[in-house]
Amino acid sequence: QNYQRLFAPKSLVIIGGGAWGASLIEQCRKFNYSGSLHVVHPKRDTIAGVSTIRSLAALPEVPDAAFIGVNRYKTIRAVQELAAMGCGGAVCFASGFAESEDTDLQQELVLAAKDMPILGPNCYGFINGLESCVLWPDHHGIQPTEHGVAILTQSSNIAINLSQQQRGLPIAMMVTVGNQAQTSLCDIAEWLLDDDRITALGLYIEGIDDLVHWCAVAEKAHRLDKPIIALKVGKSLQAQAATISHTASLAGSAAGGSALLQRYGIAEVTDLPTLLEALKIAHVHGWLEGKRLASMSCSGGEASLIADSALEASMEFPPLPAVVDTALHQALGDAVMRANPLDYHTYIWNDQAAMTKAFSAMFQGDWSLVLLIIDFPNAEDITAWHKAIAAFDTARKSANTPAAILASLPENLPEPMARQVIKSGIVPLVDFTSALAAIAAMQRPQPNCTPPARGEGNSSIRTLYEAQAKRYLHRFGVPIPHGHAVATQAELYHQSAAMAFPQVLKAQGMAHKTESGGVVLGLQSPEMVLDAAEKMNAESFLLEEMLHNVACELLVGVINDPAHGYVLTLGAGGQDTELLQDTVSLSLPATQSAIEQGLFGLRIAPKLHGYRAGGCVNMQTLLDCLEAIQQTILSANGAIEECEINPLICSPKGVWAADALIRIRI
Repeated sequence: QNYQRLFAPKSLVIIGGGAWGASLIEQCRKFNYSGSLHVVHPKRDTIAGVSTIRSLAALPEVPDAAFIGVNRYKTIRAVQELAAMGCGGAVCFASGFAESEDTDLQQELVLAAKDMPILGPNCYGFINGLESCVLWPDHHGIQPTEHGVAILTQSSNIAINLSQQQRGLPIAMMVTVGNQAQTSLCDIAEWLLDDDRITALGLYIEGIDDLVHWCAVAEKAHRLDKPIIALKVGKSLQAQAATISHTASLAGSAAGGSALLQRYGIAEVTDLPTLLEALKIAHVHGWLEGKRLASMSCSGGEASLIADSALEASMEFPPLPAVVDTALHQALGDAVMRANPLDYHTYIWNDQAAMTKAFSAMFQGDWSLVLLIIDFPNAEDITAWHKAIAAFDTARKSANTPAAILASLPENLPEPMARQVIKSGIVPLVDFTSALAAIAAMQRPQPNCTPPARGEGNSSIRTLYEAQAKRYLHRFGVPIPHGHAVATQAELYHQSAAMAFPQVLKAQGMAHKTESGGVVLGLQSPEMVLDAAEKMNAESFLLEEMLHNVACELLVGVINDPAHGYVLTLGAGGQDTELLQDTVSLSLPATQSAIEQGLFGLRIAPKLHGYRAGGCVNMQTLLDCLEAIQQTILSANGAIEECEINPLICSPKGVWAADALIRIRI
């Protein structure tokens, strides 16, 4: 759909008065809106100095866009009238629709709109900095710009807060979508991506519904090489309903959302400051290629702080290459210890030529991003700081390397300076923690722009406990220990005598056997097996040969997240599951390389490589097993609600599902 008339209107109409209508008129004046503006009110003669019209029917022209500031029932009637006259679109300000569980009234609103685009209800509207146009009834901090980022949110108040940032970020468009009754965040994002003046998208998301549409938006963004950065909040209660396994409690909808964003190549951040810092990087440089950072400051304290911050963000400060070390020696002499991060000392401060020489030396390296740490004082004369920026800019232009200045505190980078450097192609970053988190988020992704697999929906669910679940998994190639399900004492003795020792005895039909005394390890004879069975309150048992030479125990779980599709969780298994909570989540289907990368990102990853006395796990065997688990899920065509193997025993000789549980629709 074409939203041009709505977002760049040549004529506006405000329906309703009061403080909100007057405020919108004030915002139009502040933004120097040049189009025609009409106000419809049945009783008042003027609002904020603008003469009113008694009804929509009396308008002298068909408006391109409307702001509807009346109650929810009158909003529906106004939308119906506007759609009939051919209006280009409307912002529905009123609340009391689906957010208050009145879905029928919201559906009436959608039907009334027909083909006319509407934003909301329950939203503030938009601010278009490219066209100097606002349909926004409150204060904001956006300034007109020729190009910049677009920020789309489901929350109007978050939009107000973000609009007032003073970090130098040019915001070309701010749009709130409220309830998304008709026009979704995806609709607007897909339309905005076609605008060459939009450099990147920032999203504040409270929920994801249409996975296919999100996939299309992500594919388009990557095709146009425009980054999308998202801050997603909220946890689905539906995803927390299945608490029978460790996976459900550890993964949940938050992990599912992160896995989906990662799948689509959408950078995820966890707070508003990092969102703004990442958008600045996206606006100036786009995606970053690698984690190799170089930093320069005139303080050893700053060098130490930035090194620690990079460690937390999993970024790297590689040693100086020989060519850089030699050039720095020529620029700084013997008095400076050359390292990365670099403390270039203060003796070259205020000497623009000397700083240019030193900074240019650092730019000779193969870096992903070069940082100049610089904090501006609250003083009238900052000539020396301008010289440092000029030297850095000159050095940057000598190389094809992304560059950023970084102030340790947001207060220490004046907004005019931030705006100046961003126009010259340097990113103005603030706050070490937020800046490094943003740099980490802006690593170029490897998107998989296909929708994830999903479950079928609501129906009766049957739980397959260990023996049944293992047989189900084994049909798809998942290795399981040698064992037998038995129901009688005589059969238990017979099977134990025929199997190798030591053995493991488990009570069948329990989800958490260890906690309830339903598992006994290290049994060395049939008599020990019978004695253990007598102490268990169970009608049937699973007897297995005990596995040896265990290098690592993994948790492997899959849940059907209603909002995000199937989510694979890999992590520390066995007794370490809750203790470490060391997990990574991926959206299914996932490639073997993505699964391998996820495994290597775990804190227990060294165990896979033979940590201390443990043997080295055969990674290909492990990956083949995980692929078999994935095929178990996908081959069920949405029937499996949940699957967990905990632990998946990994050793140099192979991998085995030592315990398993499946919840399947019937």
